[in-house]
Amino acid sequence: MTTPRDLLMVAMDMEPGRPPEQGDLSLALAGAEVIDLLGVQAIRLDGERIVSVHQPATGDRLLDEAASSLVRQEPYESVGDWLWRRGRGLFSSYLAVLEAEGQVTRQRLRWRPFRTGPTMPVDPPAHREAAKRWTSDDAVLAALAAAVGIHGEQAADSPGIADDAVATVLAAVNAAVMELGLVRQRRAIEEAAFDNIWRGD
Repeated sequence: MTTPRDLLMVAMDMEPGRPPEQGDLSLALAGAEVIDLLGVQAIRLDGERIVSVHQPATGDRLLDEAASSLVRQEPYESVGDWLWRRGRGLFSSYLAVLEAEGQVTRQRLRWRPFRTGPTMPVDPPAHREAAKRWTSDDAVLAALAAAVGIHGEQAADSPGIADDAVATVLAAVNAAVMELGLVRQRRAIEEAAFDNIWRGD
């Protein structure tokens, strides 16, 4: 399992009634891909810019796709720009792959047989692996989950992020999620004002 897959499993498992925003998850999944590519030394960071080192065969289709879509010419791409470009619709891409592999399924609602309910993990090994990583105080997974509003029971003295490059990615994820939240808030205010005009308020 990769960090993006583990994050998605945790999101489905931990917050079935109040799932994170798909846009937030997409940004965090894109960040998780960068962290995994750093882990296999496929990339390095030059400040906040992603520099491709080599094209790995990770064994994961979406992670390989991420590696192949890197900007390979100077001035390269910043982590923030990558999150917005790669993250567009990434939640749906990961969900579709997990469904195709039989690792997750959409629950049928008994009272609405043609509608589907929440997506739930069904592959026990993959689910157990993600759950084990989540409960083991994995600092990276905990930080990515926290960025999208999922908070576990990690101990206060759990290890922090020692790798500067990983910390840079996590900071960019938090900034992007916060920016997206502000965009949503502004749109909600504009829509409410528009509705008030039509109602004559």
